[in-house]
Amino acid sequence: MKADYYDILGVGRNASSDEIKRNYRKLAMKYHPDRNPGDKTAEEKFKEAAEAYEVLSDPEKRDIYNRYGHEGLSGTGFRGFSGFEDIFSSFGDIFEDIFGFSSGKTRSRTTPRQGADLRYDLSISFMDAAFGIVTHIDLEKFQRCRECGGTGASPGTEPEVCSTCQGRGQVTQRTGFFSISTTCPHCRGAGSVIKNPCRDCRGTGKAKVQKKVQLKIPPGVETGSRLRLRGEGEDGEFGGPRGDLYVFIHVEPHEFFERKGDDILCKTPISITQAALGATIRVPTLNGDEKIKVPKGTQHGKIFRLKGKGFQHLRGFGKGDQIVQTVVEVPTHLSRKEEKLLKEFAKLRGEQ
Repeated sequence: MKADYYDILGVGRNASSDEIKRNYRKLAMKYHPDRNPGDKTAEEKFKEAAEAYEVLSDPEKRDIYNRYGHEGLSGTGFRGFSGFEDIFSSFGDIFEDIFGFSSGKTRSRTTPRQGADLRYDLSISFMDAAFGIVTHIDLEKFQRCRECGGTGASPGTEPEVCSTCQGRGQVTQRTGFFSISTTCPHCRGAGSVIKNPCRDCRGTGKAKVQKKVQLKIPPGVETGSRLRLRGEGEDGEFGGPRGDLYVFIHVEPHEFFERKGDDILCKTPISITQAALGATIRVPTLNGDEKIKVPKGTQHGKIFRLKGKGFQHLRGFGKGDQIVQTVVEVPTHLSRKEEKLLKEFAKLRGEQ
């Protein structure tokens, strides 16, 4: 099992973003591979700290982790870092702060990046989960600004090449025999500057929009089921692909049915005389009432199984069963004649 991200960074669950960043800087400096050549333990701790910081420094990822833990993050497609290059690319600014230079490992801000994934929690009824449903959800997300086409510059103008770095995004300083590259302080690594920002997006290139998305929920889903809609996340940066939308299902309880796997459980009341003499009763199912033959001498709690009357198997063919449990009801108010007859019945059976 993975270690707790808060324990890795040595912070409490209510830690501020500044405290999280400060502790990560300390660990990054302590376990940086350049300071621990060939030390596999230090490498693992370096990667571990970077993954913890990646989650806890992002409000959305942190919220998912706080509520659902590691499993919730994996459900959104989060996989951590594949190697050192990913870490240096994502947190290049932090390493520049620590070491004073980027070691050539800082990724240009103009590199195409995939857009952010989105999460949506949807509550549906028990019956909708049983039969499936086509519905619509309303999303609020950032998309490429229509006014400026995503450039961030006012229509009719374009971003200008940064005069400080000449569009490279980095500036190089020579000190003796060494050449040190750092992120351009003027354009912050973008390689260009916007002198006339777009009014709609204020120079960011993205604007918040409302979008209605059609969602087809298959029969058999349950609480915790996750649906992935590719390309329905936020727009990427610098030509990168869109992120995905993850819809997490929450199924509301039913007043009569209870679900266990793909089976449905229910309890049906029968009278003492029905239990003793036998009867044919009607039991509600997902598809209407079904008749059940109750044999003579049926005891309280007896189980009847209706084959194929449960939930559709979400991954495969067939359906679960409906399990019916009898509940023998004892009358609480008897007429004189009923009481007399029961006493005679008890006498015949030799009961006190």
